[in-house]
Amino acid sequence: MARKKKPPPTLQEILQRIEAAGLNKPPKGSPPPADRLLPLEQRIRQLLNIVKAEPVKATQMTYLIMYDISSNKVRLQVSKYLERQGCIRIQKSVFIVKTENPHFQEIHDTLKEVNSYYQNEDSIILVPVNASDVRSMKLIGKNVYIEAIVDKPNTLFF
Repeated sequence: MARKKKPPPTLQEILQRIEAAGLNKPPKGSPPPADRLLPLEQRIRQLLNIVKAEPVKATQMTYLIMYDISSNKVRLQVSKYLERQGCIRIQKSVFIVKTENPHFQEIHDTLKEVNSYYQNEDSIILVPVNASDVRSMKLIGKNVYIEAIVDKPNTLFF
């Protein structure tokens, strides 16, 4: 008889295990866990795929999800959860997702529940944005000309 494969634990179950083990701060001098942050050019391409996609359904919206979580363990589990939910990491603690409201509400409810699991002064911010707001963004830092990517020139050379 074949054994039933056990489903992976939910984010809440993982965080309950972390809480049961104790949320201790890492020892001084210990390096932070490696964040899985894609190269900037690849993150911009993913962001543009959201902005320049086909016309969105009236039920879809783009959301920014940002967090300031002090516990490395919780922060890592939240980032993994957001990635599993189809969110795209655009900075270490900033994600973007284009989704329907029920899915966004599920993400919101899960993150709210996570934040209630332990004593903290953390913050998680969820912001709805429209495509024109994302298109008008400006990038400061590494020399990537976002305007050239967002608004491709329409000059034809012969």
